[in-house]
Amino acid sequence: MRIAHFSDPHLLSIDGARLRDLLNKRWLGVVNLLTHRAREHKLHVFEALARDVNEQSIDHVICTGDITNVALRGEFAFARDKFELFDHGADRLTVIPGNHDAYVAAGIPLYEEFFGDLCATDPGWEWPDGAAWPTVRVRGRLAVIGLTTSHPTPWFQAWGRIGDEQLVRAEQVLADERLAGTYRVVAVHHPPAGPYAPKKRHGLRDYERFAEVIERAGAELVLHGHEHRDLRAELAGPAGARVPVHGIQSATYVGPRESHRARYRIYSIGADGETTMELRGFDSSSQTFRPEEQGLARDLGVAASL
Repeated sequence: MRIAHFSDPHLLSIDGARLRDLLNKRWLGVVNLLTHRAREHKLHVFEALARDVNEQSIDHVICTGDITNVALRGEFAFARDKFELFDHGADRLTVIPGNHDAYVAAGIPLYEEFFGDLCATDPGWEWPDGAAWPTVRVRGRLAVIGLTTSHPTPWFQAWGRIGDEQLVRAEQVLADERLAGTYRVVAVHHPPAGPYAPKKRHGLRDYERFAEVIERAGAELVLHGHEHRDLRAELAGPAGARVPVHGIQSATYVGPRESHRARYRIYSIGADGETTMELRGFDSSSQTFRPEEQGLARDLGVAASL
């Protein structure tokens, strides 16, 4: 089983935008776009990413948010069209929202309108009260549990919060007997572990409570985005297990910081539960993604029942 993880593509389109759409926090985002983001995040890199993923025999693709920049309707429509470049369809492509997709309150229903089918919970896993999150998608031995941490925040802030209700339900899902023997991947936008999780302005407000859920219920892997960096941390799992927590760079960045250059990661999970990783980065000379880490075999704490 092979999983591809990318994040934070920040696909840009201002088609149909009106002045009144920008008379709010979006104005700050537009200034950011004009000063550097539009020059550093490029559509052709996303197109190269999709081509490369399609060539890697990937079973499931996971994107951990920030599809857009300022959550305009035109951006969501443009991004949804570009996600059609992947050959995997809604059944094998899971996308969760990031803070930029909830830049203002209007972005939340727009995300659901354009990307709802890419995070839809499987039949039999729906919540009785109709709540959308967490989402649960089971694909053979793979279970993807999607969380939203994204809420409209004040100007100059980009923190996230999972919330009490979602945390309770996430623990119920992770401990559900129906997932026994599966490879449980938790997808979340904000980093829930490591040095960036506690940051006041752009961290995860309830990262400690999330850690408690993982310690009690476990998971095999936690994936996130948000910081546009290759981040690796661990959380304690049940019975002394260690649960890897991995962040990834933006999928479209070609700016001056080499550490942030566009990358994505592939996880190959063997029948015995052994997992290997490969980091693939954008090469400007060939305009393609190429492997940067080969044979990085690691035991990622997969349940022995696998």
